[in-house]
Amino acid sequence: MRPFAFVALLLIASSATWAEEEPVAVEVDYLIDSVSESGCNFVRNGKEHTATEAADHLQMKARRGKRYYDTVEEFIDRIASKSSWSGKPYLIQCAGEPAVEAGAWFTQVLAEYRASTPG
Repeated sequence: MRPFAFVALLLIASSATWAEEEPVAVEVDYLIDSVSESGCNFVRNGKEHTATEAADHLQMKARRGKRYYDTVEEFIDRIASKSSWSGKPYLIQCAGEPAVEAGAWFTQVLAEYRASTPG
């Protein structure tokens, strides 16, 4: 009985942790999907990338840099806004619009998402 109780306790503890992390993961995925579907160009270290390339890059950074963020705002600030290599801000250039810093773009997308999502 004791091994079963221990395993049950571990499952309960890990599911509680998973439940706390899930909203962050959902919102981070939403932001990355927003880039992918935007059709905008993503400028990283002076080089233009497609929306799909940008999403792939951000997905990799989100996965590898998980220990550097606990909130979506930290993800935006620490992972999605600038190059960890050069420190230069990422830019997003959408058709007919001036380029904007990625941090501001993601913050706006997150605000719109939260405003449209119940709860």
